[in-house]
Amino acid sequence: MHRNARICLTLLTLVLWLGINQSPASAEGPKRPNILFAFADDWGRCASIYADVEGPGTYNDVVKTPNFDKLARRGVLFQNAFVNAPSCTPCRSSLLSGQHFWRTGRGAILQGAVWDESIPVYPLLLRDNGYHIGKTYKVWSPGVPRDAPYGINEHSYEQAGRSFNGFSQTATKLIENGKSIDAAKKELFDQVRGNFSKFLADREEGQPFCYWFGPTNVHRKWIQGSGKKLWDIDPDDLKGKLPPFLPDVPTVRQDLADYFGEVAAFDVALGILIQQLKDAGELDNTLIVVSGDHGPPGFPHGKCNLYDFGTQVSLAIAGPGVTGGRVVTDFTCLPDLAPTFLETGGVEIPDVMTAKSLWPTLNSDQEGLVDPTRTEVFTGRERHVAVARAEQLPYPQRCIRTQDYSLILNFRPDRYPLGDPYLLDSDNPPTDQQLTNQTIITLPDEDAGPTKSWIVRHRNDPKWRFYYEHAYGKRPMVELFDLRKDPHQMQNVADDPAYRETVEALKSRLLTELKETGDPRMVDDGKFFETPPMAGPVQKNKPRQKSKR
Repeated sequence: MHRNARICLTLLTLVLWLGINQSPASAEGPKRPNILFAFADDWGRCASIYADVEGPGTYNDVVKTPNFDKLARRGVLFQNAFVNAPSCTPCRSSLLSGQHFWRTGRGAILQGAVWDESIPVYPLLLRDNGYHIGKTYKVWSPGVPRDAPYGINEHSYEQAGRSFNGFSQTATKLIENGKSIDAAKKELFDQVRGNFSKFLADREEGQPFCYWFGPTNVHRKWIQGSGKKLWDIDPDDLKGKLPPFLPDVPTVRQDLADYFGEVAAFDVALGILIQQLKDAGELDNTLIVVSGDHGPPGFPHGKCNLYDFGTQVSLAIAGPGVTGGRVVTDFTCLPDLAPTFLETGGVEIPDVMTAKSLWPTLNSDQEGLVDPTRTEVFTGRERHVAVARAEQLPYPQRCIRTQDYSLILNFRPDRYPLGDPYLLDSDNPPTDQQLTNQTIITLPDEDAGPTKSWIVRHRNDPKWRFYYEHAYGKRPMVELFDLRKDPHQMQNVADDPAYRETVEALKSRLLTELKETGDPRMVDDGKFFETPPMAGPVQKNKPRQKSKR
């Protein structure tokens, strides 16, 4: 073969190889993919497609998420997606930074959170590399906007309205003032449409975009009975389908049905955003990611708990470069989205990120466990509500979750996991109305609501006392659950001699991860997190140590 011909053939082979092995951004050349991230506050692993995949007989039989389901079937549905922390601010700190929440300084707590501007976050990295970025509604802490890492005021698109965040409350008022149910819903969904339209209109010609849709309607409170009235979700359909940590009584079934109503509202909004992408001719060039920031609020095992009901979430991803029509069991933690988004945009991933891009899984054609390294996730929590315990003390926990086991370390077992039981044994205990509407009245790390109220009011009834003690009582330092026998994590087997080796092996893996990633909980007996108001020196972000495993 002529020398020039050989050179040309070699170059062609190299070009073809690069085209096959590059991320979507590189494969597309100058037209980088857009990113739509729909992230619902307090939305756990509650989607109808999970009932389709895993079989009937659970509460997911009753959930209505047709748009999420359709997206998941077009793309990839994750069965083992978890948040890094079941509390909004630390979860979002980890997601934005692509790091474990405990590496984000005071971003690792809810009340009192302050962002360390030296920590790189994926939206601003995308912006600095040519992306038009924006958000609607919540991104980071519910606290002072100027502390947010996202540049919250500069990139906010909420001109069409914010009342979608109180969906059932606003819709109920509109209906009481004479609007039909459909008209009331349309008024709120028009806000979603209008805000996204303004965002799209503000970008430059051909500019890729990254948009965060973060409604808080799934967060409490909701109007009691709204699930049935607005979405025809019948609480009676949940009878016999509740997990064993929830009392199967009318109050709890209605509370869960109302929660599912807010999930349904979020799902309709997702459908609107996808249709707008289609109308704008951008659907085929947009990576769409949909998830939530932790499990249901105001329910045992949910928000602020390291059990699956609190940390496992829905996750579906579809778009350019994603091989669709698959269900995968790879364990992923939501911080993995940050490097995934950066790789999508062709942006270098900072060394400080402890998370891993999901692209090896997304562009595979395999189902089940695609990436053999994704067999575990690490979760944890520190302080949620400042007044949950005397002296503003946190409830420090860390967890390693694998396919077969969940091991939780409760570093301060002398404390109440969901806050002190204020006033419960006093001469003036909280009323039903207070328990339903005032979170900090007692057990403040669990949101107020009808379920919390019902369990607390029945705590002295021998028939129901188990639910109170199981949810709010003190927990041992080590909890181990054999998920093959106990998927709802009800029976702690940590002290069973048959599991001694399992406990030691999982504990070693968990502590190794904490030490390698610089968890302040492992330094000076956790002084950084133990010192209110968490104003100690910020933990500087360093690349994780090389694993010795």
